[in-house]
Amino acid sequence: MKPVLSRAATTVRCAIYTRKSSEEGLEQDFNSLDAQREACSAYILSQASEGWLLSGERYDDGGISGGTLARPALQRLLADVAGGEIDIIVVYKVDRLTRSLLDFSKLVEAFDAAGTSFVSVTQSFNTTTSMGRLTLNMLLSFAQFEREVTAERIRDKIAASKARGMWMGGTPPLGYAPDGRSLRIVEEHAAIIRHIYARYLALGSVRSLSEELERTNIGAPVRTTLGGKAFGGVRFSRGNLYSILRCATYVGEIHHQGRVHAGLHAPIIARDMWDAVQAKLTDNRQGEQRRGGRAAASLLAGRVVDAQGQPLVATHAARGKARYRYYVSRDLQTGSSDTGLRVPATELEAAVTQRIAELFADPVELAAAAQLELTPDSFAAAAARAEAIASGTPAVLKDATRSIVTSVQIHDGRIDLVCNAAAIAAVLQLTSSATTSESITIRSEVRLTRSGRVMRLVHASGSGVTATANGSLVRLILKARRWWSILKAGELDVSALAARESVQAGYVTRVLRLAFLAPAVVEAILAGNIRAGVDGATLTATGAMPALWAEQVAAVLPHDGQTGVRPSMRSMGHSVTT
Repeated sequence: MKPVLSRAATTVRCAIYTRKSSEEGLEQDFNSLDAQREACSAYILSQASEGWLLSGERYDDGGISGGTLARPALQRLLADVAGGEIDIIVVYKVDRLTRSLLDFSKLVEAFDAAGTSFVSVTQSFNTTTSMGRLTLNMLLSFAQFEREVTAERIRDKIAASKARGMWMGGTPPLGYAPDGRSLRIVEEHAAIIRHIYARYLALGSVRSLSEELERTNIGAPVRTTLGGKAFGGVRFSRGNLYSILRCATYVGEIHHQGRVHAGLHAPIIARDMWDAVQAKLTDNRQGEQRRGGRAAASLLAGRVVDAQGQPLVATHAARGKARYRYYVSRDLQTGSSDTGLRVPATELEAAVTQRIAELFADPVELAAAAQLELTPDSFAAAAARAEAIASGTPAVLKDATRSIVTSVQIHDGRIDLVCNAAAIAAVLQLTSSATTSESITIRSEVRLTRSGRVMRLVHASGSGVTATANGSLVRLILKARRWWSILKAGELDVSALAARESVQAGYVTRVLRLAFLAPAVVEAILAGNIRAGVDGATLTATGAMPALWAEQVAAVLPHDGQTGVRPSMRSMGHSVTT
């Protein structure tokens, strides 16, 4: 008689995987993970006749969602599967392994590569059969659908609760503490918020506000999250202050997905102060103050108007990495009109700051124009202060311009600067008299003209406001000298040179004239001190350049033959507006 052989010819190594989404109840002696493991162990024991043997390693993930594969125990399980240590994975339900159909397909691919299958105790699924795979895919599709619907229900509930003004959790802003579904004011912290709002309106700058708070040792107080984690106790950064000044919670509102709802909590900031702060922040963002990341601030933003009093808006355009700033008529900027001014910001700011420097170059006339009291005792201090501004750094000159100039009016042939007389007195450290005018209007004899495809500001002499060398013109002069050196050496004639350079012979002849420019003209071109509108096309036009150097200087350089001249107020002219 043949011996009876066991049906289990080999041992099937089994591993149990358990998971619970929340941490609730895990501290109990017998929790959900234990219940899952007990059911799976009983199932493996029932399959002992098939050779199933439970591994001693535990794979338990507590308090982790099934929407991710980044679970410690699951990762250990996958590593053991890849190492060929597990034949079957036993789970209580398929959604314990994953709730995502995409993640499930990744797991199945990893299991197939290692020759591992898995079994669901309560659903009797086995991935070793095609029918089992089909049924599992269908089940996981519904599981993922349920997860997405649950997420939608949560989002809808949050939106409905916020529409009723409820606080839906999270760390409340400084000045508040959680109070059920609302917030209560922490008066000690709320006083800091009120101080921040009031000082911002007084200073007008987040940067200045941040520096003042640091000087006065006012920082973010230490607070504690609901989880017991401490935070705060540091100085207010500019980013913190922007967030505080923009936080609508302080005015009693709840914002959600672009909608504004009245909150159940009491406001810390009054509505009129809130509106004033938001208007100031918006004005500063449009260019009145320097913001992080900007290459240069718009010095005159909000102060430039045309001859009709219509405002010009500070804007910019980018071409590659280069950034070009302009002051543009509002109608032209918004597209409501095809006409208007588009003034290069750098040139306009240079013209204004140059004119302010000219004013301070003669403090006596400046004091007289502003009707300020200038005594022998105050003259020395005023003169020293004026000299420091007139010959100071660009930053010093810009600060003086920003504090003095209240309006810049662009006319056809001039620019009028409306200056605050009291500000001039403060800068010169002088005393205003009872008859001192509120403002004076200073004229600058610069005009707006077109140079090629761009608008330029030029002095009455014809020189540009800013001395910037024309790169294409400089390259053209270099080309003229290179071509002349080739012809002078006798290597080629004009026709052969033109053929080699792929240009017309007549063009070579016109360009060659630039090799014989007067030294003063070449120096002016390299320094950018030539008359506005003079470019390569101008100098290479037929008959454009005379042969005599003196005539070349008269044709190319400004009328007065130099730039950077500081005429007195009498020569420039000024008028006083009361």
